[in-house]
Amino acid sequence: MVAQLLGLAFLFLPTSLVTFTTYAVKINPNWEVVYGNNSVYGVLAKAVILECGITLPDIYLWSFTKPGTEGLRSVVFDTGKGPRIQKLAQTLGRLTVISNSASVSIEKLSLAAHGLFTCQAIYDLERDPKVFYYYVHLIVQVPISKPYLLMSDVSPVEGSTMWMHCNLENGTGPIQYVWQHETSSSNFSTFARGNNKVINVTNVNRNHTGWYRCVASNPINSESSNRVKLDTIFGPDIPKIDVTPYSITERGYSALERETVSLLCQAQSYPDSQYVWFYNNSQIYTGPHLTISKILRMHTGDYACLAQNTYLNTRSRKTISLTVYYPPDGSPSCSVEPALNHTSLRLLCSWPGGFPSPSLHWTGHLKRAGQAEADTGQQTDPLTNTAILLPSEGLTSNNSLFTCSGSHLALKQSTECSTRTYIPPAEPVCFAYVTNTKQYLMLSCSWDGGAPKALVWWEGPGGQSKGGEENSNILILRYGTAHSGKPYTCHVKHPLLVQTKTCRVTLDAPVLQTRHRFVSVYEGSDVKLTCNLRANYLPVSEITWFNNQGVGVQDTSKYALLRTSAWANLTVRDTDETQDSGEYRCTTSNAVGGTEINVTLVVKRHPVPPNATLVKVVYNSRLRNEVELEWQVENEEGGGWTGFILQHRWVSERPGRRGSSHNDSKEDTDKEERIGPPVWYRNIIQDPEARSHTVGRLTPTATYQFRITPVNHRTVGHPSAAKTPAEPRYNVYPAVIGAAIGGMLIAAFLTALLLVFIVRNRNNNPRLHDMLFGLQHSQSRENINFPEDEVVGGSEGGIEEIGGSSSPGPTMALPRASSPLAASQASPPEEEPVSVTITVKATGS
Repeated sequence: MVAQLLGLAFLFLPTSLVTFTTYAVKINPNWEVVYGNNSVYGVLAKAVILECGITLPDIYLWSFTKPGTEGLRSVVFDTGKGPRIQKLAQTLGRLTVISNSASVSIEKLSLAAHGLFTCQAIYDLERDPKVFYYYVHLIVQVPISKPYLLMSDVSPVEGSTMWMHCNLENGTGPIQYVWQHETSSSNFSTFARGNNKVINVTNVNRNHTGWYRCVASNPINSESSNRVKLDTIFGPDIPKIDVTPYSITERGYSALERETVSLLCQAQSYPDSQYVWFYNNSQIYTGPHLTISKILRMHTGDYACLAQNTYLNTRSRKTISLTVYYPPDGSPSCSVEPALNHTSLRLLCSWPGGFPSPSLHWTGHLKRAGQAEADTGQQTDPLTNTAILLPSEGLTSNNSLFTCSGSHLALKQSTECSTRTYIPPAEPVCFAYVTNTKQYLMLSCSWDGGAPKALVWWEGPGGQSKGGEENSNILILRYGTAHSGKPYTCHVKHPLLVQTKTCRVTLDAPVLQTRHRFVSVYEGSDVKLTCNLRANYLPVSEITWFNNQGVGVQDTSKYALLRTSAWANLTVRDTDETQDSGEYRCTTSNAVGGTEINVTLVVKRHPVPPNATLVKVVYNSRLRNEVELEWQVENEEGGGWTGFILQHRWVSERPGRRGSSHNDSKEDTDKEERIGPPVWYRNIIQDPEARSHTVGRLTPTATYQFRITPVNHRTVGHPSAAKTPAEPRYNVYPAVIGAAIGGMLIAAFLTALLLVFIVRNRNNNPRLHDMLFGLQHSQSRENINFPEDEVVGGSEGGIEEIGGSSSPGPTMALPRASSPLAASQASPPEEEPVSVTITVKATGS
């Protein structure tokens, strides 16, 4: 039995050990064979278990049949002595036998393991053997490798055709493909799925732009490819222009002047567009963002954006109209004017310029026909009209304020102007004047001030009238055609007044008058002649003066004119008897008539002054350089003089005295050196009460003559007889006596000093001391002799100047004292008394 089973067992040995000619198995009919059939799926490089029953058989044998062949090849067997793994197992993977079983485990499964595995298992060899056949179909599945995506064109042009291919290197089918699309905004979508690994895209458009991936799946695994970018080339589309600040009008976009305006151009395109900006067809900027800082009114116009795709060489363009709103310059201008023949008011408010036109409305004391006025004085409905008609009867105030408010889109705040209506504060003024050529007479009437201006017109006699004009009116009449004594009336009318005002001008011929018709003055003085109008005449004419020669007078060094419209004064300067005496004429005229008046001027000479006589002409010292003069005037009680002229002249020079005095003046030197007749030099004495005078700085060696002449203004009297100065009286005795006394006092003083010296130095000079101050009092006395003064008299005359060696006058010897120190130099004989004599001598120096 065992032998039979062993023989059967050998039948299951691998073909390397047992060779079979057929696959048929012969066993006894009593034996029972069990067959099993199963399919196992394994994954490449993974582990798989192939089962052979649930218990460990006594004998088992695993064999492998490669697909497409019929031969069995042994993989592993166990005859009861443990499993024996064959070399074939190495090509299948890492094969191991699971303990306590006939099942095997194959790790790191290789693709060569794909095929039929057969397990022959025998149980109960000793009793009733059982044989099992297990057919295990091992299907080795390959996992899907990472796919990679291929595109026929990663940058297709919009409208073209392209394909996408999902490639796999490994993977057991069936394989399913899922196609995914990711947009630039990170939106994911699946646009296809199935077993097709190729996708055809027709009519590519910009929506196909984005990231693409394919996901491949089989029963084992699923793998996704990397993203591939698809960029569809297209455009550019028509640009879109965004304007900031955003404001749209009927004409396009608008901006406020001096704002910063930003223009952004965007056009769908790939690659991105290149942008060029045009202003009124002129290129101004390159780039998508055009910014205009502080935009001005001159920037109004058409702005075009040109988008270009340089890859496709395509372009598109869009144009917008930009209007710059700007306010008018300045502020509104308000005015008021009369209307309806000055019976109503018209308010005018203008604010020219700006775009669009500003909005204007009036507020204030407004009232139109059929419209009530609010209590506050403001119009209940804002008036947008710039001109308003106001009847004067509706105005309740003489001084009414009207305000015009202007607003504009380009201004944050409104601006306003105001005007007032009022009656002129003064009364109308009328006057007349004549043109310079005296061809026309002008009658002027004005009523200055007020708002609006008043209407003025003239009405005169004889149809001489002038129609109405505002503020002022001039009636022009030919010279000489005016009516004398008849009034010309000026009428004025203001819208705020119901009644008119008037002023009148009455023309009359002028009448002149003067203060004095006869004027008498002394020559040399200034005289004023007066001439004035009796009243204020219209029209006014200038007053003219004519001199005594009949010549019209102008301002000169001779004549001075001071005039107004009503008078004229003529001043004749520095009058002269022969030149200025005569008739002076004052004339004037106007458009009605003329007149003149005469003034007689008599210029008289001043009376001749009385004669004067010199009564004293004497030198005041022995120096002979000053002379004292005295004079007297005949008939002093009558007066008639204003001063004196004191004259002197050089006559001759005394011999031997020239150049001896140091006080000689330059004038005297000039006199000595001159050649010709003597010249009188004058001294002006302006005091009529003067009767004496001293003339100094004379030359002592010269001989002079003096004379006096009275003067009366411009009239000079007769000079007095010329006189030569006399020598002054002189007494020499007082001078001699004074000099002697002075010498004695000096001698006494020196003697006292000598005695004090001897007493203080008696030890050094005992002889001298004993001689003067001996024991015997009588022997010690000094014999001091005072000689008589010597007086040297001179001849009578002046006193000679001290220090003048050349003076010819008498001299007086001044006392001179001999020095006691000099007397002490001689030593007296011993034991003999010493007599000291001090002599005082007065000598003239």
